[in-house]
Amino acid sequence: MRVALFQPGIPQNVGAAIRLAACFGVGLDIIEPCSFPLDDKSLKRAALDYGPLAHMKRHDGWESFLAAPERAQGRLLLFTTRGAVAFHQFEFQTGDTLLFGNESRGAPEEVHAAAQGRLVIPLRPEARSMNLATTVSMALGEALRQTDGFFDLAAAAAAGAPPPP
Repeated sequence: MRVALFQPGIPQNVGAAIRLAACFGVGLDIIEPCSFPLDDKSLKRAALDYGPLAHMKRHDGWESFLAAPERAQGRLLLFTTRGAVAFHQFEFQTGDTLLFGNESRGAPEEVHAAAQGRLVIPLRPEARSMNLATTVSMALGEALRQTDGFFDLAAAAAAGAPPPP
């Protein structure tokens, strides 16, 4: 399971996605250009101390992302307000990449065309959208629930691993 952010515009959302990916052990793809400098200093500030736990890859553009080895497996699923299927009614698979567009512009047509699925989080008609970090959290949580991808605390305890701090 992977999460991909297409040209993100808010550093705090990238930081939240880094922490989320680190905590759940999923890959994170950042598709540039971003609307802010994506340097080590800004990432460190946004991700707190979770950066070393994250499996993050930066791609210098859409074509680079599509050509990455990680794209060789699994489906590319775009979360969009123009989605055809409600995310909680969709059947996720372990190799899926959950893709999210830019906070203010969404995703361009070529991104929509490349997706094997376009999913939506149903909102009340009078609501325009949700925060990107919240959307990623909801989508990843549902995908991990369906694929039994959450960390197994019981198995870790049985193996003698210490509980999380």
